[in-house]
Amino acid sequence: MHTIASKNCESFESFERKGWQDVARSYHAYYMDLTCQSLPALLSALDVRAGTELLDVACGPGYLSATAARLGADVIGIDFAPGMVELAKELHPTAQFEVGDANALAFPDESFDAVGCNFGWHHLLRPEQALAEALRVLKPGGRIALTVWARPEKAVAIGMVLAAIREHGNLDVDLPEAPPFFRFSDHDEFARALREAGFAAPDVIEVNQTWHLRAPETPFHALLHGGVRIAEILRRQRPTVLTRIERSVAERAAPYLSDGVFNVPAPAVLAVARKPASARVSPQMNECSVEISEVCVSVE
Repeated sequence: MHTIASKNCESFESFERKGWQDVARSYHAYYMDLTCQSLPALLSALDVRAGTELLDVACGPGYLSATAARLGADVIGIDFAPGMVELAKELHPTAQFEVGDANALAFPDESFDAVGCNFGWHHLLRPEQALAEALRVLKPGGRIALTVWARPEKAVAIGMVLAAIREHGNLDVDLPEAPPFFRFSDHDEFARALREAGFAAPDVIEVNQTWHLRAPETPFHALLHGGVRIAEILRRQRPTVLTRIERSVAERAAPYLSDGVFNVPAPAVLAVARKPASARVSPQMNECSVEISEVCVSVE
């Protein structure tokens, strides 16, 4: 069980909300191409089609919502950072976005055919509560599909920054206590959490992605300017140390440089499951296990 003392909840949530409020446009600039690479697999896992009622949780700039809407889905995107919602509305003026809390969804029971989240679940303080809410608002048989970053040894773009901080600086800086960032990068843990929340037949796979960054910018600059937790760790380093970290990341990224662009692996972990058709999962439900290996795509 991964829990955080209640007295620290408000400080962490305030830290994250302010952070994403401040970097909304930088996140869009640095992460749009990368995070959209998982959308084909995510939309297929959710079985999004014309008429699908989809809730996009932690929607950020609205990439999942807008793509699903173009397929004919009826979508609502929510995010706890008003700046993200404002940007999503600006980028996708015909889609519907609201400020909302994943832990207390403002929708009736059994409102949606599908609940999706693209790279947001590892930012939630109480993911179990958010899973319970997702289960509540899903119709019987409805699907949930979520992406997070793979472990840093596979998500090389993130791993090289963390390795450089570990080598030249200090990862243990004074930040609000937070849930483990890579908890759901563990396929077994992701599946276990979904089962514990009441979902049936979870399946977890990896989706290949590549971060394309034009030199001289490396993953160091993308995480510093477009992220929150790792960005704050970087900002807490002494200036001379930060310079060494920047140089170290440039050296680690050099083998991935081609024609002026760093092409660094940053795969996603994609999990999908169903809400049981009834309170108890029948054998027929198990036979309808959501298999997503066939929809895992690599967008290079």
